[in-house]
Amino acid sequence: MSPAHNKSPAVAAALAALDAGGSPDNVTLRDAVRALLTDLARRAPGRSVEVRVPPYGAVQCVPGPRHTRGTPSNVVEMDGVTWIKVATGRLRWAEAVAAGKIKASGGRADLSPYLPDSPD
Repeated sequence: MSPAHNKSPAVAAALAALDAGGSPDNVTLRDAVRALLTDLARRAPGRSVEVRVPPYGAVQCVPGPRHTRGTPSNVVEMDGVTWIKVATGRLRWAEAVAAGKIKASGGRADLSPYLPDSPD
């Protein structure tokens, strides 16, 4: 986990809940998702990929052609728990995609270069 993740009380609380075999409460989950999405946008600045974690948040990121109208050609969507696991390295990108936990479309929709590459 990067230092930015360590500074987020919501991410720490969400990971603690997941490690204990439970689920984070909705407020913690929302805040953790948003903190990790913000961190992704900082590490992969751009507007060529839209990452959606409904209902908690979405960001545009990754260098490349900017999307301006309609449905973006590069979209990634997943649930909040999957996003927390992938963004913190608890679940590999490829494993989550193969399991159907991530829907990714478009040539730039592979976020693995911007995420931790191995589970804790």
